[in-house]
Amino acid sequence: MRKAKTLLSVYLAYMLEYRAELFLWALAGVLPLILLGVWTEAGRSGDFPLSPGEFARYFLMVFLVRQATVVWVVWEFERDVVEGRLSFRLLRPLDPFWEHLAAHLAERLARLPFVVLLTLLFFYLFPEARFRPEPLPFLLGLLLTGLAFFLRYLMQYTTAMLTFWSERATAVEEVFFLLYLFLSGTIAPLEVFPEPLRHLALLTPFPYLVYLPAALLAGQEVSLFPGLWVMPLWGVVFLLLWRWLWRLGLRRYSGMGA
Repeated sequence: MRKAKTLLSVYLAYMLEYRAELFLWALAGVLPLILLGVWTEAGRSGDFPLSPGEFARYFLMVFLVRQATVVWVVWEFERDVVEGRLSFRLLRPLDPFWEHLAAHLAERLARLPFVVLLTLLFFYLFPEARFRPEPLPFLLGLLLTGLAFFLRYLMQYTTAMLTFWSERATAVEEVFFLLYLFLSGTIAPLEVFPEPLRHLALLTPFPYLVYLPAALLAGQEVSLFPGLWVMPLWGVVFLLLWRWLWRLGLRRYSGMGA
């Protein structure tokens, strides 16, 4: 606990030095708010399972979930390996996994005021999105948002292990990001997907990174299964894969003279 507190306080102070950059990062995630206008108009003019107000609430929650679950560890880890900084991290009595995790959690805290301001502005511009959430689904949505962040972090950290064999692990992450963008519910809620595509998407980890927590936070009727068992299953798969690639990668890294 002492190490965790120290890491969080140090990285929070580091993140607060770049407040303007944090604001730009928060603005970079406004794609759901842009799509909100598109789907709200589509809901008024077409036959869709969600009303314009439900579309507005859903995409607001997508914006908030993505702000809470954004991850960039693959770029940091790749730079550590390529520039040799990983050697210094390995001298510390702490797995680099936890240092990067602390940096991400501290960034969430530093980003929070900007996200709140953008949310208030959104409610002012789209009054039809205002609603009073039910306590139990809302709390469950917050819990799943936290789990989605850890799953997303674990997925990207596992991808980062490929840096031991290639200097472009970020290229693999960009492929995963395309799948994430289309299958997670960021572009459109899963209710508007064709039935076969929706069933296929639910077997992947992507809908549980955005769609499931966002739908619960928006107060929509959503099935918790298979999400409540698919999500931890993928977590275990990536956890085991990370540990395996980490051990193999360290042997290769040492063999390269590090």
